[in-house]
Amino acid sequence: MEHYNIIVRDINYAKFTYVKFRLKLWLFFAYVVSFVSLAASVGLLIQDSIVKTGPSVWTGTAGVLQCVFVLISGLVYWTSHSENGINLPPPESVISLYKKCGIDSIRLYEPIPEVLQALQGSTLRVSLGVRNEDLSDIASDQNAAEAWVQTNVVPYKNNVSFVWITLGNEVIPGPCSTYVPQAIINIQNAVTSIGLTTTKVTTVVPMNVLAASYPPSVGAFSDAIMGVMENVTAILSHTGAPIMVNVYPYFAYASDPNDISLEYATFRGEVPIVDGSYEYFSLFDSMVDAFYAALEKINAGNVSIAVSESGWPSAGNSPYSSMDNARIYNQQLLDHVKKGGTPRRPRNILDTFVFAMFNENLKQPPGIEQNFGLFYPNREPVYPIFKTC
Repeated sequence: MEHYNIIVRDINYAKFTYVKFRLKLWLFFAYVVSFVSLAASVGLLIQDSIVKTGPSVWTGTAGVLQCVFVLISGLVYWTSHSENGINLPPPESVISLYKKCGIDSIRLYEPIPEVLQALQGSTLRVSLGVRNEDLSDIASDQNAAEAWVQTNVVPYKNNVSFVWITLGNEVIPGPCSTYVPQAIINIQNAVTSIGLTTTKVTTVVPMNVLAASYPPSVGAFSDAIMGVMENVTAILSHTGAPIMVNVYPYFAYASDPNDISLEYATFRGEVPIVDGSYEYFSLFDSMVDAFYAALEKINAGNVSIAVSESGWPSAGNSPYSSMDNARIYNQQLLDHVKKGGTPRRPRNILDTFVFAMFNENLKQPPGIEQNFGLFYPNREPVYPIFKTC
C-alpha cells in the first residue's frame, strides 16, 4: 500500500495576530445574530443530513460503526449516533478489515470512544472530526478547545496516530462558517501544547463554495464566503495543513449526463478538455484544479488539497448508479491518485478518502445514499476492489 508524506512545519502563532483580530470582529457579529440564526442553523444541519453529497455514518446502541470512507492510503469512517442502527461489525472487527485490505487511514466525523479505543496500537492514520455543533464554543474559548483535546485526544495520543483534526464538515458555506477560522487556531494551539506538533488542523468544505468551476482556470470562491476562506487559508498556509474538499464527479454527471460523459466522469476520457496549457481527461482532476485556481485567486496557492470524500453509488439511481460504474470509478480513483497529482499540480499527491466502507441498508429514504459502500454489513465486498480482501 502506498504511503504519503504529510507536510510538517513548525508553527509560529505570532503570525496569526492579524487574523485573530479580524476573527474577533467576525465572532462578535456572529454572537449578536446567533439567537436569530439558531433556527436557520438547525434547519441547515437537518437539510445537510438529508441531501448532502456524502452519506452520513451511523452507530448503533452498541457503538457499531455503520459507514466508512476509504482513503487512498486508508479508509474513513463517518460516524454519528442514530436510532436507525445497522447491524455492522464492531469497531475491532472493522479495523481488522482495514488492515486486511491494506488500508492505513481512517476518518472519524466525531469522537467515538469505542472506536478510539479500538484504534489504539493499530498504526492507522486517523482524521478526527469536531462536531459542527461544537464549533461556536471552541471558537469563543481556548479553554473549551483544550477541554475537547483533553477528552478526545489526550487519552489516546500515545497509541493513536492523529494526523488530521477537522473542524466542522461542510459548515462553510453557512451561518456557522465564521466560527471555523478561530476554532482551527484554538484546536491547533491545544494539540501543540500536548506535544502533537505534526497534527494538522483544518476543515472540510464542499465544492459549492465555488461560484465558478468550469473551465477549471475560472475557479473562484463565492463572494458570500470569500472573507472566511481568506482567513482559513491564511492559517493553513502557515501551518502546512491541507484544505479538505468533498469531490463527487458522480453528482455532476448524474445531473447533466448530456454534457458530461460517463467516460470523463470515471477517469476514462479519451478526448481531453483543454483549458489553456492544461488537458483534462477526468472530471475529478477538473474539479480539484478548479479549487486550486480559486485558492490562487486569494493568494493561497501554497495551500494543498486533500480530498475528504469521493465515491460512486452502486445502485439507487439507474442508469447512472450501477455496480459496474461504482467499481470502475473507485478502482480508477485509487489507481489515479497513486500516480501523481492533477494537471495544475502534477507533483502534489492527493490524500483521498473514498466514501464509503459499508452500504447503509437501513438508511432512509431509500436510494443512492444507501449504496456507496465497498462492503456489505457482513464484510463481503459489494464488488472486488482490493486484492487482499
